[in-house]
Amino acid sequence: MNNLDSVRADIRKGYFQKNTSGIMPSLVQGNVVIMPKLWADEFIEFCKKNPTPCPLIGVSPEGSPSIAELGDNLDIRIDLPEYNIFTRGELSGTTTDILSYWRDDSVAMVLGCSFSFENALQSAGLEIINVSNGTNVSMYDTSIPTKSTHHFNCNMVVSMRPFKEHQIDEVILITSQYSKAHGAPVHVGDPEAIGIKDINKPEYGSPVPLEDDDIPVFWGCGVTTQAAIKNAKLPLVITHAPGKMLITDFTYPELMSRSSFAGELLQVNC
Repeated sequence: MNNLDSVRADIRKGYFQKNTSGIMPSLVQGNVVIMPKLWADEFIEFCKKNPTPCPLIGVSPEGSPSIAELGDNLDIRIDLPEYNIFTRGELSGTTTDILSYWRDDSVAMVLGCSFSFENALQSAGLEIINVSNGTNVSMYDTSIPTKSTHHFNCNMVVSMRPFKEHQIDEVILITSQYSKAHGAPVHVGDPEAIGIKDINKPEYGSPVPLEDDDIPVFWGCGVTTQAAIKNAKLPLVITHAPGKMLITDFTYPELMSRSSFAGELLQVNC
């Protein structure tokens, strides 16, 4: 698959339900959270307080499934391979479209994803093991706190990719240029130092085998929002299924050059 129209058509028809790491690698991908306007403004506040795990890149107008910042023809109700449905903080189901869940007061918020810097790392000759293996990235709950709001609070979720010691400085340099895709790592090395007891058992995604000389590198992850949603126990929230992201129309430089990002402008268009 290398044509966006073809990929998006397969997603909309329910033919493509796999993780999107390595799919359309030059285009920005995003985590998705959808909830009624009643809570959306506070959730945006939570994201702005925690820009490393929760970097906002787009917000839909109330009741509209379109997000102009991210593409001309996006329909947030059908453009993800799989959605998670949370009811009172519990994962109550998954689905390949949310047409029946969409409401007149729904607001969709999209956050940058570390898949967006994977292409830059690969272009520099750095292997992304989970992409090479065709598996989802490893994601873990941690002991790193976030800054809370009234309803939303949790510890950070991180993604992990292993590299060799001599590659670490280059990895940090490259990913630090992607602030809207989680930016530089939040931790390098010992998983237990951030509350991860078993690196071989991620809470989300797939385990990635580590060689003896591999060093685990951890980035803030948009699944942090799902941890916050579980704690908030709101009546209904919809998210992407971990690793199954929204693919936007734009490369990272194109997205950053669009006028909506001037002065870090990201307001609810309601």
